[in-house]
Amino acid sequence: MQRAGNKRACVARKSTVPPIVAYHDSVNLYREIRSYYALYRGEKRIIGRSAEGRHIFAMFVGKHDSPVGISQYAMHAREWITALLALEQMNAGVPCGGVWFVPLVNPDGAAIVQSACRFGRSGERERSLWKANAEGVDLNVNFPARWGTGKRNVFAPASENYVGRFPLCAPESRALASFTREVRPQYTVSWHTKGEEIYWRFHQPRERAARDKRLAKLLSKSTGYPLKESPDSAGGYKDWCVEELGIPAFTVEAGNDSLTHPLGISALDEIVNRCKNAIADLSKGF
Repeated sequence: MQRAGNKRACVARKSTVPPIVAYHDSVNLYREIRSYYALYRGEKRIIGRSAEGRHIFAMFVGKHDSPVGISQYAMHAREWITALLALEQMNAGVPCGGVWFVPLVNPDGAAIVQSACRFGRSGERERSLWKANAEGVDLNVNFPARWGTGKRNVFAPASENYVGRFPLCAPESRALASFTREVRPQYTVSWHTKGEEIYWRFHQPRERAARDKRLAKLLSKSTGYPLKESPDSAGGYKDWCVEELGIPAFTVEAGNDSLTHPLGISALDEIVNRCKNAIADLSKGF
């Protein structure tokens, strides 16, 4: 693994990110991310479209020096709050190398949850807890990494855990996988809620496991979250990055486990306090 943690590489850079605004529970997440993307002055691109045609945005912070990473958010619909964490982390900057931030991987799912919470109709409880995309595919079990072998996998459309008809059948997971193959990052970080823990292991051989655990400890030190393993899961983005691409990849579950899904704006300050500098710290220690 090539490192770039030297003083010459790790320097403060002029910000290209728009200012952070105050959010309310009524925020329209897709509209907010789209507006932020429009105002962003740095390198940016649309990496694909969702099942219902919404754009999936990516924005680059830093320089195209080693290490370059991808940090993705809101893959699970009810975990939409992480998209706003992405903007805070972009504002914190990337002192070493650069990172592509993908704030809202599942815009359709987030819209389903926000609509259910906003209108609070009778019978909307399940939709407020939705994790999947608009087609009922759980994007984080739709990647070709021992696909369909997870302990909680289901094999018909559902609000969560449905693996899809085949790996990468969902346009959102397919777009993220294609983008990742193009970028060829040296690491990836996936942001979810909740539990305040970090997952890093997916059947790596010993040498790679030692490498990946060292980096996971950097995230743990930055956030205060402990490291965990989940041997019964499969098909996740992190899993695919580890197994197919051979790179370090991490899933961070932000937010205290005592909170109730879906986490709202009231949970954001504490999440930001714990996680805002995590990507910057990882880039410096890589």
